[in-house]
Amino acid sequence: MQTRQLQIQFHTPAFLGDANQSGRWRTPPFKAQLRQWWRVAYAVQQQFAVNVREMREVEGRLFGHAWLESDKDDQDNKVAARRSQVRIRLSQWSEGNESPWSSQDAQVQHPNVHDRDGRQKPVGAQLYMGFGPLIFERGTALKANAAIQAKEEAELAIAFPDDQAPLLDHALQLMDDYGTAGGRSRNGWGSYSLHRTDGQAIAVNATPSQLLAKCLREDWPHALGADSQGLLAWQTMPHKDWAGLMKTLAQTKIAMRTQFDFNSGKNASVPEDRHWLSYPVTNHSVASWGNNARLPNQLRFKVRPTVEGQLVGVIFHIPHQPPKEFGSNIQTLERIWRQVHSHLDQTATLKRLTA
Repeated sequence: MQTRQLQIQFHTPAFLGDANQSGRWRTPPFKAQLRQWWRVAYAVQQQFAVNVREMREVEGRLFGHAWLESDKDDQDNKVAARRSQVRIRLSQWSEGNESPWSSQDAQVQHPNVHDRDGRQKPVGAQLYMGFGPLIFERGTALKANAAIQAKEEAELAIAFPDDQAPLLDHALQLMDDYGTAGGRSRNGWGSYSLHRTDGQAIAVNATPSQLLAKCLREDWPHALGADSQGLLAWQTMPHKDWAGLMKTLAQTKIAMRTQFDFNSGKNASVPEDRHWLSYPVTNHSVASWGNNARLPNQLRFKVRPTVEGQLVGVIFHIPHQPPKEFGSNIQTLERIWRQVHSHLDQTATLKRLTA
């Protein structure tokens, strides 16, 4: 077995709920992160020619399972379940200290939000980016008891078999570069960084990327997208704190989404362009998709620290084909996402990342 001793630090508040929906340090979200980014590292190892069934079998034997029908032990006996070979331990399981919500929520304009008289109404940037864990109660407030504060940290220990070191080290690098954990993590909440405490550096590999059209042929997130200009990732200007940065990210997301106008209201007969960014959309349902369909946004946000002690936001695209029941068309998806990428390229406060 090999071990990695790591320090994990959050750069934005994290909504890691326990059984009582209170924010608490817990190992399952980090194991889920390790598993998610291990799949991307595995895809790189296979040069993106992945047999998903084979990958799931390898994953089940490494991380544990209760479903593999083909698994056998060393004596060639069939086994119905297997314990994880990856062990994770946190130095604390304490409750978060962010209770009640103490940050002042900056207001941003949203062209689709109006008051009862039809006048455009500003919304809280943090509320917009964190709705669900955050609610409106005479201002932005926490729905549950607590959240983990920005700058909180803990020690994270991971043990795994020797032969798994290359893939898991690559996964840890991807977690550090792009990982976020907890509720509304795709919007940048729960952004964290990892630092090895044994004096060794985290492995450095090129960011795994595939051309947009190739990514959209696969139905699972396996790489960052790329186009003729390079990686589909953008970075904001530095900010002194996460609250100011969250305002910038909210404005960026609102502008990116509302560039697509709706021509229909509830129960549209066919999906419009904006529906393909994420679904459901308030007051703009699609009849064939219903109210229970879920299409998460493939454009994700991450907050990273700078060497000067400030914070930057990273916006990156992990494209993949939506579930089959949505009836998507690759050419339509490619056209819509290229329009999103062009919009981000033309946003003055953003710059393209090269790696």
